[in-house]
Amino acid sequence: MSSLWKNTVCIPHFPRLERNLHTDVLVIGGGLAGILCAYKLAQEGIDYALVESSQICEKITGSTTAKITFQHGLIYHKLIQEVGIERAKMYLEANRSALWQYRTLAQSIDCDYQIQDAFIYTLNNPEKIQQECGAYQQLGIPAEYTEDLPLPFPVSAGIRLRNQAQLHPLKLAASLVKKLNIYENTPVQAYDGQHIITPHAGITASHIIVATHFPVFNKHGAYFLKMYQQRSYVTAFEGVKMPDGMYLDEAETGFSFRSYGDLLLLGGGSHRTGKRGGGWDQLTVFAKQHYPGATAQYHWAAQDCMTLDGIPYIGEYSKSTPNLYVATGFNKWGFTSAMAAADILCDLIQGRYNSVAPVFSPLRTMLHPQLLKNVLESGLHLLTPTTPRCPHLGCALKWNPQEHSWDCPCHGSRFTEAGDVLNNPANTNGIWALRRKRQ
Repeated sequence: MSSLWKNTVCIPHFPRLERNLHTDVLVIGGGLAGILCAYKLAQEGIDYALVESSQICEKITGSTTAKITFQHGLIYHKLIQEVGIERAKMYLEANRSALWQYRTLAQSIDCDYQIQDAFIYTLNNPEKIQQECGAYQQLGIPAEYTEDLPLPFPVSAGIRLRNQAQLHPLKLAASLVKKLNIYENTPVQAYDGQHIITPHAGITASHIIVATHFPVFNKHGAYFLKMYQQRSYVTAFEGVKMPDGMYLDEAETGFSFRSYGDLLLLGGGSHRTGKRGGGWDQLTVFAKQHYPGATAQYHWAAQDCMTLDGIPYIGEYSKSTPNLYVATGFNKWGFTSAMAAADILCDLIQGRYNSVAPVFSPLRTMLHPQLLKNVLESGLHLLTPTTPRCPHLGCALKWNPQEHSWDCPCHGSRFTEAGDVLNNPANTNGIWALRRKRQ
């Protein structure tokens, strides 16, 4: 299994860190968020280094659908209700700015950038679309209500947002990293204030940015309670006449659509990591029904960190860790969130005021219904008397027959059948106890 993106571009490789290093800013994590932080720091003339435990863009960035839009599902009505219109405007401004910054970058980078309209639709809940349209009006977002979309099935309502974008994520990343100070195969093993330990060298940094998808330092910030992870699946089909635009069902179990050249990228099959879901089988069944001439060319899966309130955590890692920062919990909207994170964190590190930072603060309240769900889920699987178990916090792992992996339903760590880490927060190989017979 490999994504379309990984099969159509070569990403540069970088050396392993072999000698002790002192830098003003250390960026941990070589996905898009970390790369953009490093890129902006370099533009500002700030001394920095980026370390990645394996290869850059190997996991999350290489598995995205690369939609660039500030239409993040039905987010704005919810934001106005839960955090107020001023903070909803902050969220909008951060993501709208990100969209325009990608447009500027694409003027000098060959990354298959295309302006596209974005659509959010519903099969049977038009009142949700109407509520979101009302939120758009309050925020001054020019969007259009519609009941007619060029999809192979009827919808009851939708919202069209013009002049959004899509691109090839790894072509963009490959261009951005060419002149950056990056060390690959350099996992972080320990953190002590301004000091970081890696297998072959130590690093001293005045400021540290953790951009590792799920934060790697488990003792601070309670991110294991503040987030859970979801798997979602994509298949690239040939032989489909795909209309212009990017489309997303508002339902959690719905489908997403975008094109790349002559390919349709169909997404769906989502489920909480460690639980059962539709996976690629659901996409195949859908394609046979609605696109009978389609042929699958690529398929891959993505993993996303989901926060308590649907807003990313960008800012101070915790109250007890000065000069340690985090960017995580992008809730399936990694491209605009990564750019917003780079803007906010570069400002915070330099002591500059950032007008949108408050809405993303990781120090905001944890009192949210999702917190109880996360606690109950963790408690259930901590008490489940089965093997193997996750080395992160000891939850019972579940076998994933589609992807042939051991997955943690508590916090989302994933392992190969042999016990090697595929996805964090676990950062050590090996799973507890003997493997039970798979059912």
